[in-house]
Amino acid sequence: MEEKKETWLNYLALITVIIALGATLSTLRVGSFSSGSILKQTQASNQWSYFQAKSIKSSLYEIQKEELEFELNTIGQTASRDVTEKLEKKIASYSQRIKRYDDEKAAIMSDAKKLEAERDLGTRHSQAFGLAVILLQLAILLSSIAALMKNKSVWVLGLLLGGLGIVAFANGYWLFL
Repeated sequence: MEEKKETWLNYLALITVIIALGATLSTLRVGSFSSGSILKQTQASNQWSYFQAKSIKSSLYEIQKEELEFELNTIGQTASRDVTEKLEKKIASYSQRIKRYDDEKAAIMSDAKKLEAERDLGTRHSQAFGLAVILLQLAILLSSIAALMKNKSVWVLGLLLGGLGIVAFANGYWLFL
């Protein structure tokens, strides 16, 4: 004799498949955003290293410029006009290089901060999708238990978690929470 199947179990199966699809898509998006965040962090770190290299070069020119200015002030009255002009030209050259490095550092810093902002945004998306994965997997688990035990109250709890998981999934795209 064949056991009569309860109709709510059909809905349970269908909704569980939909929840599993959401969990799968969330898992894919977590991976995508996580990888993107790691890439942006690496690029930002590279920019900050480049910034440090420019800072070191600028500091070296500043030290050399200060030494030449000290030398010019020390021998200013006693040196020939030719020596004084050479020192002044060298000081002006170092000043231009320092200015150039400062301008380059500002651009590098801007790029690094943009990359960090992109990393942070990707991390927020990734966290939202990660929460969706957890909630949707718990919903699948509870739906499976409900089907095995034929217990509607366990399924309702699974539906609630699945609904929260769908909200977290949507939040992963639009970041409204």
